Amino acid sequence: MDRPVVRDATLLLLRLALGVVFIAHGYDRLFIAGMDDTIGQFSAWEVPQAKLSAWITVIVEILGGAMLAIGLLTTAVAAVLLLLVLAALYFVHLDHGFFVADGGIELTLLLAVALLVVIVFGSGRASLDGVLQNG
Repeated sequence: MDRPVVRDATLLLLRLALGVVFIAHGYDRLFIAGMDDTIGQFSAWEVPQAKLSAWITVIVEILGGAMLAIGLLTTAVAAVLLLLVLAALYFVHLDHGFFVADGGIELTLLLAVALLVVIVFGSGRASLDGVLQNG
């Protein structure tokens, strides 16, 4: 199916869903769990430079999620988020099997592939990138 309207609407839905997921994770780390617990969790996972990594993660999740949702610098933001997801896959989920209930790779794998789709196909016309490019 080569219908630009369908492609753009689908990319919009994908970007919105991904953006909400990343914003929710960042919000949870910052405001619900709190940064002290988040840093402690990163330390327990043996993430290098746990304090710095935790802050970078929170900022990238919230800001990157918002930028992804509105479609601003979409490809670059999706690439940065993909790196974050791959780091989480390596440091946290790889040794816990497949299912998310066991801490496995299920969600991170899905997020990685969805971000790859955004990187390959771009933001679509229903985005700030699309408006700025055609404006």
